[in-house]
Parts: sequence; C-alpha cells; structure tokens
Amino acid sequence: MTIKESLLKGTSFIQLMKEFAVKAENIKIQDEEILFKVFPFYQREVLKENICIEGRNEHGVINFFGTLHYNLLNKLAVFEMQGFEKINQGY
Repeated sequence: MTIKESLLKGTSFIQLMKEFAVKAENIKIQDEEILFKVFPFYQREVLKENICIEGRNEHGVINFFGTLHYNLLNKLAVFEMQGFEKINQGY
C-alpha cells in the first residue's frame, strides 16, 4: 500500500483535496520512493517527514507542504498541512 492510498483512507485528507477540487488520481507524493530508501522499515515504526504533495485540478497545480506521520506497521498516514502554493496554468 502506498502513502497516497493510506492518506486517502482518512476523511480529513479527502476533505482537504475536495476543498481544492483535486481528484484522487491527480495526487502525487513527491519523492515517495526515496522516503522508504532513506528510512528502512526495520529501523522505526513511525515515519515523520516533511513532504510535498502535488495536486492537479482544472486551474493548475497546487503544492501542499507539511508533515507526514506514517505508521509503517499499521499503514496509517496523517498529513499535517503547513501551507500551500497555487501554480495557475497559463493560456
């Protein structure tokens, strides 16, 4: 199970994405694969890392910045947003 799938199990993360009109298929956790290479499963039970989540909607890209709290054993994830930036598509 990916971090994205774990986050989408939580209602608050789904509500946050709805607020910005971002659909689940348009969400990308930046450098997700690197998180697991840098922090192997066997070294800790909970991963706490600053991340950027990229979401796309009809108006452009929204980057969400915050802290990911990820329980590696139970596959539970919480995203604590600290800010965001909107990058509008130019026409």
